[in-house]
Amino acid sequence: MTVPPDPAAIVDALRRTGRSVAVAESLTGGAVCARLVDVPGASEVVRGGVVAYATELKATLLGVDELLLAAQGAVDPEVAEAMALGVRDRLGSTYGLATTGVAGPGPSEGKPAGTVYVAVADADGAESLRLTLDGDRASIRAGTVEGVLAAFAERLGIS
Repeated sequence: MTVPPDPAAIVDALRRTGRSVAVAESLTGGAVCARLVDVPGASEVVRGGVVAYATELKATLLGVDELLLAAQGAVDPEVAEAMALGVRDRLGSTYGLATTGVAGPGPSEGKPAGTVYVAVADADGAESLRLTLDGDRASIRAGTVEGVLAAFAERLGIS
């Protein structure tokens, strides 16, 4: 079993390097940002978050291209990357994190429950990761939070 990422280590790494993070969330509904701000002192490095649950809000709040959303749907690696870049730019942070996917219980956009994309963005661009998660809605959402925080911790060089 993999050890889940420690949000305190993430916040500490950001604080030590003078960097910041913003979060764009869909299926996680604010849970990623909540995990980070549970850490005392997070206000120094967490710029904020946007819960863009409705597809059209991904375009209006985060700047995701409407043609991309129409062609690919909201559950797509390019959409996750665009969300991460958009929240980074709009909230003025060093890094942007994003989550999008299908929490279930049934499929959405022709994709089965547990199909998830997370992304991490910085000044050099964004990189997405596909997660295929099992379980009920709550466990898929929890696994997504752990997945994006693990990807971010890796980007920060935290093992």
